Amino acid sequence: MHSLRLKAGTISLLVGLTMLFMKFGAYLLTGSAAIFSDALESIVHIAATSMALFSIIYSAKPPDKEHPYGHGNMEYFSAGVEGLLILLAALGIIYYATMDIIYPPEIKKLDIGLGIIAFAGLINLFLGLYLIKTGKHTNSLTLVADGKHVLTDSYTSLGVIIGVAIVYFTDIQIIDPLFAIFVGMNIIFTGYKLIREAFGGLMHEADSATVSKVTHAIIDLKRPDWIDIHELRCRRSGSFVAIDFHLILPWYITIKEAHDEETRIKSKLKKVFPESDVMIHFDYCKPELCRFCFHENCAERTAPQSTNFKWDEAKASGRPVYELY
Repeated sequence: MHSLRLKAGTISLLVGLTMLFMKFGAYLLTGSAAIFSDALESIVHIAATSMALFSIIYSAKPPDKEHPYGHGNMEYFSAGVEGLLILLAALGIIYYATMDIIYPPEIKKLDIGLGIIAFAGLINLFLGLYLIKTGKHTNSLTLVADGKHVLTDSYTSLGVIIGVAIVYFTDIQIIDPLFAIFVGMNIIFTGYKLIREAFGGLMHEADSATVSKVTHAIIDLKRPDWIDIHELRCRRSGSFVAIDFHLILPWYITIKEAHDEETRIKSKLKKVFPESDVMIHFDYCKPELCRFCFHENCAERTAPQSTNFKWDEAKASGRPVYELY
């Protein structure tokens, strides 16, 4: 997984450098504010991708005494920095576009500029999709954030192409900086979303998608003598996931039987989350829980099963069943 992340991060950086030279070349040829806004975002892309590559390398370090849960939170920090850089780029785009409205520059060779930006936008589209796919496959928030940034870059290029094309065919040059401002406003929204996601990760915000995956994996393993699962908690640190929950089992099973269940559950969850640590707190059943139990061959049953409840994410992450019914 680490080699895939490192490969994707390196490709992103190299492509970013290529796009930087192409877009600034297009700006120097045309003097277009919209093209300049696209080129300015490429500078941010280089800085953000460099940060992302460092994050991928650093977060892969194994847990140590000072960081028992690993170094994965660096990915949230990286995504937050990338979001902040995107916001700064957007403000810079809006500022320079406003200056071009006040002091209009001479715009020239728009046909060549259009061709360069269109080619760069197409490359960024494929790169962004590749980074997001790789990031989801390797559970890397850094790559997903970088991919979203690159996709934003491609959307920016599309907006620039439309604006420059209108100027080219109509010769209404004020449209050029107006489109640049529109692009800047759109980029602000993307930067905000990245910062929000990074902040949520650093604060260990509840991750409903992870809880759902864990719950369904556990339900697939469920045996008739499992009475209840509750207080499921999941904490992400980059690609690492810490999982813990309570499982109520019959009071009379042996320590070995409980240990075998624990091994079976952990093995299943490792397939879903290869980089994970699972802690299970075993609770024993009491006579008042017989009404929830579906274990038909229980010799210790004191009452028939009479109360049904749904095994889902809400129940798994909530209170014990005997406190709810």
